[in-house]
Amino acid sequence: MNIVCIGEVLWDVFDQAEHLGGAALNFAAHAHVLGHNVSFISAIGEDKRGERVLTRMKEMGLSTRYIHKVKDYETGIVTVNLDSQGQPHFVLHRPAAYDFPELPSADLDDLKSQKPDCLYYGTLFQMSEQAKALTLKLLESFSGARRFYDVNLRVGNYTPSLVRELMERATVVKLNDQEASAVEQMFGQPHHSLEKFCRRVAADFGLEAVCVTRGAEGCALLSGNDYVEAPGYRVEVADTVGAGDAFAAAFVHGLSCRWSPAQTADFANRVGALVASRNGGTPPWSLDEAMALS
Repeated sequence: MNIVCIGEVLWDVFDQAEHLGGAALNFAAHAHVLGHNVSFISAIGEDKRGERVLTRMKEMGLSTRYIHKVKDYETGIVTVNLDSQGQPHFVLHRPAAYDFPELPSADLDDLKSQKPDCLYYGTLFQMSEQAKALTLKLLESFSGARRFYDVNLRVGNYTPSLVRELMERATVVKLNDQEASAVEQMFGQPHHSLEKFCRRVAADFGLEAVCVTRGAEGCALLSGNDYVEAPGYRVEVADTVGAGDAFAAAFVHGLSCRWSPAQTADFANRVGALVASRNGGTPPWSLDEAMALS
């Protein structure tokens, strides 16, 4: 596939290390590992962290063409604290450079000429008016592409009206079980099972597919009219940063391959678990390693 991915690029700052991250960048990196052509749109500051972003992206095989340099804001960071189970707690520092992306008309025309198959976007990025305007422009420009919305809620970085608007523009939605509960509360539509939640959301927003991740318990996936719940894979967790983004890339991969919901769910669980077993949001991994999990 040709995938256009727009969103935040930042550094996950841990006690002893910094790892390149941001949900959108993580997704782009994992989609590239899966063999897709990814165009990533974001912004960095004119600082050392920004230069390191460009260096790391090149090392990962990602194009830096659509990374805008911002003079007045620093490259984004998020402070990450891990609990005893390796679950992250994030503190975002905004405004940051990624809040001010730009895409020259020549670059937009180039992306159009590639006829993207999929456009990825999330929630956090859209809290910036400039970022949201660019995202909406891309959604209008690539109306024939699959529109993948990774809900990915962060405290203080979403509103119910924004989440509704972004879901209305999507064809595929992915969220975790806690976010599913939050969405139910936002829209006043409580359900007593994940299947009913998925079917209601798909019907209300005209979605092709809905997926709810459940951490170590696996995931629930509705694709068309077919619903499955797939068990997860037990691994020794290093940290779960980026695991959901790796899952998302594998989920999109399964949809593009037209696999059955069960096959897609199992594959996404494998990739998400493998990344959770390693440090950082974009650790190296291979298909053979994912398929070897048991």
